[in-house]
Amino acid sequence: MSLEQRPSAAAAGTFTIGGDLTVNRLGYGAMRITGPGIWGPPADKEAALATVRHAVELGVNIIDTADSYGPNVSEELISEALYPYPSGVVVATKGGWERPGPGQWTHNASPTHLAKALEGSLKRLRLDRIDVYQLHAPDNAVSFEASVGALAKLREQGKIRHVALSNVTREHIERARRIVPIVSVQNRYSFADRESDFIVDYCEENNIAFFPWAPLGQAKEAHEAVKAVAAEMGATPLQVALAWLLKRSRVIVPIPGTSSIKHLEENVAAAALKLSEAAYEKLSAVNHPPASLRG
Repeated sequence: MSLEQRPSAAAAGTFTIGGDLTVNRLGYGAMRITGPGIWGPPADKEAALATVRHAVELGVNIIDTADSYGPNVSEELISEALYPYPSGVVVATKGGWERPGPGQWTHNASPTHLAKALEGSLKRLRLDRIDVYQLHAPDNAVSFEASVGALAKLREQGKIRHVALSNVTREHIERARRIVPIVSVQNRYSFADRESDFIVDYCEENNIAFFPWAPLGQAKEAHEAVKAVAAEMGATPLQVALAWLLKRSRVIVPIPGTSSIKHLEENVAAAALKLSEAAYEKLSAVNHPPASLRG
């Protein structure tokens, strides 16, 4: 399949999350369908709804969101766009952050808050159970075991199908797995931001899905190496960055986000882009100073 044809997320192959949720390995991150500062409604609600629907039309069947995106707005738009959900579509959401204002994020991963947050997500998404529920980030004011234990309890109650983590270290993952099975990890990761390299390896060894966010490493511009590869392949820098992630490990499921149908189609087209070993090694050699995880 060439990039000129209709793109399909299926071209990336599949990964089975938690042993029972098989998804195409090119997902969609729904943070950007909210307003500026990830706050409030989007400027063009109909365009946001159309983008979410088109993602599914292009074979995307894993959508990542969080109650803090908006807050609440992203989840509400996803359910409005897709409910009743097409067969096989997995919505992964998160809890553990609160939003006092635009561009502001505060931790709250207390068991009481997580239980309340989950109930809110269930209502907004119009679901009886969340397939993949992620702790958005560890909260230094709360015992990590208490946070994970709360999600394990909600899983026992049938409100969560699978428990997952975001913005964590390997130690966090190991501690969490002593409490409840962990099916996915979401950290910042790209060809240029390799701080979570060893976590990707750990996830691969343990068959845990890895959702990388910021596939260009949050750089204002694409790195010269990815620009060069993109020019050689007749692709965009972001497509090349996504193709590198797909080649990096079988457990990686990129979740690029956008509020534009044009950009969505460009992102999904990366599912069919196959890097040569030389191009892959060229990008893998890029060594930026490690950046700390978003807190």
